[in-house]
Amino acid sequence: MNTANNNIISSSSHSDSLNSIKNKFFDIKLCVFDMAGTTVDESNLVYKTVCNAINEALKSTGKSDKQVSLELCLEYGAGKEKRNAIRDILNMIDLSDADIESLTDTAFAAFKVNLATAYSKDTLSEFEGMSELFEQLKASGRKVVLNTGYDAKTANKILTILGWSVGDQVDALITADDVDNGRPGPDMITLAMKQVNIDNSQQVLKAGDSGIDIEEGNNAGCGLVLGVLSGAQNEQQLVKYSPDTILDKLTELKELI
Repeated sequence: MNTANNNIISSSSHSDSLNSIKNKFFDIKLCVFDMAGTTVDESNLVYKTVCNAINEALKSTGKSDKQVSLELCLEYGAGKEKRNAIRDILNMIDLSDADIESLTDTAFAAFKVNLATAYSKDTLSEFEGMSELFEQLKASGRKVVLNTGYDAKTANKILTILGWSVGDQVDALITADDVDNGRPGPDMITLAMKQVNIDNSQQVLKAGDSGIDIEEGNNAGCGLVLGVLSGAQNEQQLVKYSPDTILDKLTELKELI
């Protein structure tokens, strides 16, 4: 397991952040990257959609006084399989267990419908330079896998919108539908390793924009676990999960290849 680093380098020191992981990066054979907020720029649209779905469900059951904020959704929902995210967010407000289960069902159903229409070429793009990063990593002999708390249908729609495909820009796509246990469990990373024939988790890099991404990487025993500041959570939130370092954006890794 990746041990906690008590001397995490601040993202404000760009060169120090990269230098702190340079030696470990040399041994990396598989890079596992989160999607929204890490490789995919969608301006937190998924969590805005989660927030709206929860608030509509609360309103429809006469609980408008218990509306949730986007900040709450980002803090307690970021990086998770979306049904679990909705349940965890609802657990943060004063509701009975029965209400939480019923509202989770209602909000999740609305979320799936709303997100299907929200994601389009107008609302999604890759972060600048991401395809080039993938290309350079693969040219260096490393595998690139995307993993996500999305269901397979949503994740594949995103790939289509971006013009990415498995076997071209990325070597594999692992979604919440592919495993029994989502984040923070290690199952998605373990499956990614199996699919690209990597046996040693110390040769795996995991990067994401949420604390649960970092927790997932640590639980999988990854050799490098990175936070990025391009998505859901800020440095103060990420540092609590003990990443090896925090980068402003994932494409800074190009300097190490």
